[in-house]
Amino acid sequence: MDTKGKTSDVSKWVRKNILNLKPYSSARDEFKGEAEIFLDANENPYPTAFNRYPDPLQWKVKETLALVKKVKPEQIFLGNGSDEAIDLIIRAFCEPYKNAILITDPTYGMYAVSADVNAVPVIKVELTKEFDVDAEGILSAVTPECKVIFLCSPNNPTGNLLNAASIMRILDEFEGIVVIDEAYIDFTQSASFTEHLAAYNNLVVLQTFSKAWGLAGLRLGIAFASAQIITILNKIKYPYNVNVQTQQIALNVLQEVDKKDKAVAEIVEEREKLKNELLTLPITIEVYPSDANFLLVKMKDAHAVYRYLMDRKIIIRDRSRVTLCKDCVRITIGTPAENKNLIEALRAL
Repeated sequence: MDTKGKTSDVSKWVRKNILNLKPYSSARDEFKGEAEIFLDANENPYPTAFNRYPDPLQWKVKETLALVKKVKPEQIFLGNGSDEAIDLIIRAFCEPYKNAILITDPTYGMYAVSADVNAVPVIKVELTKEFDVDAEGILSAVTPECKVIFLCSPNNPTGNLLNAASIMRILDEFEGIVVIDEAYIDFTQSASFTEHLAAYNNLVVLQTFSKAWGLAGLRLGIAFASAQIITILNKIKYPYNVNVQTQQIALNVLQEVDKKDKAVAEIVEEREKLKNELLTLPITIEVYPSDANFLLVKMKDAHAVYRYLMDRKIIIRDRSRVTLCKDCVRITIGTPAENKNLIEALRAL
């Protein structure tokens, strides 16, 4: 086997046409600093608040985010939701009809969807009955064609953190890219895998502004990785993939970390309260441990519960057809009032 991920040159895993690709480049990519007159991009010169193209590489946001996350700006990619980063990772490292990705099952559905869109086969390895990662099973299932492993921790839809030691083993032994999706990391006491970026060139950590930061409507996702991987992702992204308003609002919320932390603390407190309330209901079979802002709940006839609540304009997620999640629904933690209304509706069932 080749050298471990920590010392590997990422370029050996990149598709050859991507390595050789000459990316689209604007004058805004090439210029550093604050310009006074913009005559490069054929914009309307008269102010409308949005008449200028955004910074294509979002440097102000990255510099501020880097301070919050304790990484380097060059280790950050910003995209139109984490889904853009997922798609670009598959496009960068996987040849259509030839290479494969590996996912755990159950997990976030967009990994497989993005692979299907890009004509990339998907290898699935089930989580354990405790919804944990099976490192031995994953490493045994890896084929020479497998280039990317996606791990979601805390996992969606199960809500639990995956075993960190098992993830580290996969990072050490897999010769390819390991993506750890930490969309829900703010709702845990666990350290982010971003602390391992310096040691592992093959590591990508996904996070998002959609959950804890409360900006789901703006669609701003984050990928942290080595500068080499970030350069590759920037090479193949759309030129102006994050709009002006999204960048400005992100800058604003990054100045209010305490506000985000307060909201997270309230959600975590409500998570425990909602869990205890759900356990008092006769229709509840089990509420699984959660490190996220939602609960996976096993119920008697979960699909019927889902339809019942929908008729009362309360929307939860039916996960009863998902692997290992028979008769389960996924319930996002709402406000205290929303959670109270949910429980009242379920008591009336």
